Amino acid sequence: EEEEEDEAALEELLGPSPLAPGPGAQRVAVVHPAVKWGPQKSPLTTAELQVAEAVALVDTLQNWTVLDKIIIPTKNPNKKFVFGKGNFQVLTEKIKKLPHVTAVFLNVERISSLTKKELEGAWGVPVFDRYTVVLHIFRCNARTKEAKLQVALAEIPLLRSNLKNEASQRDQQRGGSRYIMGSGETFLETQNRVLKERELKIRNALEKLKRKRALLRTQRRKCEFPMVSVMGYTNSGKTTLIKALTGEAGLQPRDQLFATLDITAHAGYLPSHMPVIYVDTIGFLTDLPHNLVESFSATLEEVAYSDLIVHVRDITHPETILQKATVLSVLRNLNLPSHLLDSMVEVHNKVDLIERYKPAEDNALAVSALHGHGLEKLKQEIEKKILTATGKKILTVNINLEGPQLSWLYKEATVREVEVMPEDGTARVKVIIGSSAFGRYKNLFPNSEIFMS
Repeated sequence: EEEEEDEAALEELLGPSPLAPGPGAQRVAVVHPAVKWGPQKSPLTTAELQVAEAVALVDTLQNWTVLDKIIIPTKNPNKKFVFGKGNFQVLTEKIKKLPHVTAVFLNVERISSLTKKELEGAWGVPVFDRYTVVLHIFRCNARTKEAKLQVALAEIPLLRSNLKNEASQRDQQRGGSRYIMGSGETFLETQNRVLKERELKIRNALEKLKRKRALLRTQRRKCEFPMVSVMGYTNSGKTTLIKALTGEAGLQPRDQLFATLDITAHAGYLPSHMPVIYVDTIGFLTDLPHNLVESFSATLEEVAYSDLIVHVRDITHPETILQKATVLSVLRNLNLPSHLLDSMVEVHNKVDLIERYKPAEDNALAVSALHGHGLEKLKQEIEKKILTATGKKILTVNINLEGPQLSWLYKEATVREVEVMPEDGTARVKVIIGSSAFGRYKNLFPNSEIFMS
């Protein structure tokens, strides 16, 4: 009964979003404010590359097409109209001349509700910023309850911002009469209270799912399966790499931004036959608004419980250095244990597209997830790091074949090889074993001969 109530409450929270753009086709003008100099200009990218990523975001959405790409210089993209007076006029004329334009994607992290209102008034179409577009991609790609709840949580700041705008409009229309009849509450206070209650319900629902996840994690820990989190910039090839490492045919990588929104776990084996769980995670993006990352902390917190992080880079991408900096910055903000950041394995993916590629970084491994190049070396590196991280030992034990040791080792450890001595009915067994299982083995079989490798 309690589960049914929870389901009903969830359904209510996950209803249609008031922020979602209409279901019809959108013909979008991508407008990029190019900062020519000063602290806001990034040395690691160009306006053209930033526009290309904005176009890729629009292309990710079904029935959305880019009509035109417009780069306009600005000194300070944070001012009310984003551009100077002259450039704003030029831009407005360009937008108005575009046939059948239905929306403008202004390629900045966030615009205030006031700026949005002014720009929409000037251009006559809805204006989206990166936050709105990325959030809509998340909304379209969210499959599980957890992902949908996290999208709903990320919408709260936008709803708050829109609310202030709506409240000031109502004040002007009503000539200063701000109170809702008989309640003693203004419209803004009432709506803010409703939003606060909604946020609390979403956070509580996420907390319940978090506890379920913790339970699953505990069960996984009992099995002593090592966990490897595969992270990287969006569309760097994480899912393709996991498919190559696990041989999981059902995994269908998609060539689009944010194809993976939930954390998914996939079982694979390392060269020693040790089972391992690869965790596919959400991709990152430059200027991904902090609130958005924050909303997905429930998904990303799983990373903190990994034994190892593999950072996948698309080494063919012209902004690969900026992309690396973005991923490392997000990882640092997740407050992960320092040993996870120190032991991270860096993978340079898509090397089949570059002739005779050699990584400039000492510890990086060159891989083509699509063609299988460099995978064995990567598996060996993962195994080496996993053994260090988990404290697992490689041992050789002498056992009596008539006793229960061999079947016990197959169940509780990873058996690498068995060398049978038929003349005396014994075997030398090479195993990888966790410290708690090793302790149990010594208690159960105190007379067993053990050799450390």
